[in-house]
Amino acid sequence: MTIPLVIGIDGSEASLEAVDWAADEAVRHKVPLHLLHAAVPEHDASDVIAAALERARKVAPTARLSSEVLHEDAASALVGKGRNAFALVLGSRGLGDLAGLLLGSVSLAVAAHADCPIVVVRGTAEYRGTRFGNVVVGIEDGEGSGTAVQFAFREAHVRCCRLVAVHAWSAPFGARSKPPPLSRHASEAHRRPPDQVLDDALRDPAERYPNTQVSRHVVEGVARQALLEAAAGADLLVVGARRRRGRSGLQLGLVNHAVLHHAPCPIAVVPQI
Repeated sequence: MTIPLVIGIDGSEASLEAVDWAADEAVRHKVPLHLLHAAVPEHDASDVIAAALERARKVAPTARLSSEVLHEDAASALVGKGRNAFALVLGSRGLGDLAGLLLGSVSLAVAAHADCPIVVVRGTAEYRGTRFGNVVVGIEDGEGSGTAVQFAFREAHVRCCRLVAVHAWSAPFGARSKPPPLSRHASEAHRRPPDQVLDDALRDPAERYPNTQVSRHVVEGVARQALLEAAAGADLLVVGARRRRGRSGLQLGLVNHAVLHHAPCPIAVVPQI
């Protein structure tokens, strides 16, 4: 049985717009779309489910659809379903969130605890209606980006678009701004040269998706700023997240929080396996 793409719905306009994105995504990957609504027992959820199903059928008539109502808090319900999901999809804000918030509390809670990739559908409908032909992935030095890079390559492949790989680096204090050669960089900064970081991260997935065009960007500066700038012309932004040691959930650092709150396009957070 094919595991589904799960989307959380609450009747808000943001969640209905997320249904549009998720329905397209389910068709792209040829997976079922499961609509999940969490509600208190006395709440009649039939209208919420019906509206979301109608929206999904209109956007993607061929999508395989199912729906479910769970009587528990939304974050727990979604995290639970995510243990057997292709990915979790959420709107950027829900009915209960204050107008001034950039990201809903449920979306943030799910992003911090999900076991599968989570996509927060950010950006205006007009922006998402524009096809830029780019999937952007953030690549960091170390073990935190491997699964995210694989996810991003797969997304670029099914969309028949370009993958933009972004790695931001900072020179040691007092060092020159130009990336130093291997020996000096290794001895002074105790890390790999920026170009090698990209080479190592892209090598294996590029062999799996040889027809995917890859654009490499090494940026000296702050990672979150580099990613937000790259996302200004992206259909999807992908970042990785390490798992907490000895605890459930993910370590959402400054970069994760920045893109979840400010990205102009849908943002995927992919747990490192």
